[in-house]
Amino acid sequence: MNSKERATLRSIAMNMQPTSHIGKNGITETVIQAIDEQLEAKELIKIVVLKNSDFSAKDIAQDIAQDTNSEVVQVLGQKITLYRFSNKDNIKHIL
Repeated sequence: MNSKERATLRSIAMNMQPTSHIGKNGITETVIQAIDEQLEAKELIKIVVLKNSDFSAKDIAQDIAQDTNSEVVQVLGQKITLYRFSNKDNIKHIL
């Protein structure tokens, strides 16, 4: 992903509401599965790492990106934005 695509994704994500929350249990298989399904349906999602989590948002972002084969668009405070091109034909692709 180049810087222009990343900037486009960041601007789209600015108005998005978070679709997932990560708390003190961290990244579980259920969380990964839910995020994977959200990425397939929407391509671009926002995740919030709650303050009671023992993990940093940057570490969680890298782990989730690796587990879901997605790319980290940005980590801003406790919010993570992820992107993955969807294989579905019936959605409007972002990039």
